[in-house]
Amino acid sequence: MSPQPSAFSPQPSTLKAVVLLSGGLDSYTAAAIAKADGFSLFALTIHYGQRHDREVESARAVANALGVERQLELNLDLRAIGGSSLTSDAPVPRDRDVTATGIPSTYVPARNTIFLSLALGWAEVLGAADIVIGVNALDYSGYPDCRPEYVRAFEQVANLATRAGVEGARFRIQTPLIALSKADIIRRGLALGLDYGITHSCYAPSPDGRPCGHCDSCVLRAKGFTDAGVADPLVLR
Repeated sequence: MSPQPSAFSPQPSTLKAVVLLSGGLDSYTAAAIAKADGFSLFALTIHYGQRHDREVESARAVANALGVERQLELNLDLRAIGGSSLTSDAPVPRDRDVTATGIPSTYVPARNTIFLSLALGWAEVLGAADIVIGVNALDYSGYPDCRPEYVRAFEQVANLATRAGVEGARFRIQTPLIALSKADIIRRGLALGLDYGITHSCYAPSPDGRPCGHCDSCVLRAKGFTDAGVADPLVLR
């Protein structure tokens, strides 16, 4: 196994990929990179009890823009578990120092493990060896399930815990953004012709879907566009 799961290695006979699609900037870019590398995309979007529907609406727009083979939306309400300001009435942190150590309250317990497990199940049914997730180890807000070592560990689990894996298939968790800054992600997406105006990043939007401009995700997005030297089309609309 490679020391860092960052590069695609598509095989001619297994060009299907399940992509976790949230409607955010990162998942859109990761999916677009996979498509450019020859993968046929099957998008998985999770209604997990997040505070707003705007994210899911953007995921549908992104899936349409990418021309995915199919978008599967699953309902899995994590509010019953709680433990996060994204799935409860607890306030979302505003104007936090995103370089600070520590895990913020927007961390959703085991979210990526849950999502990747669902993607793995669908990939096994589809006969797809590749799962694409837009995690990033630089601008990741302190989430433990966005680190390269976590991705490597889940990839090992995928190959140990499935019939396909036992019978010789090899699942790959593809993370094309893992070592990129937010600015580099934006530059890569723009080079692929992506319209970031259809994406949504905010953790706590207003009732009409407008981004708050103060949560970690808004702050990181704004910094990314500034560092990339381009205007955020979402702000202009």
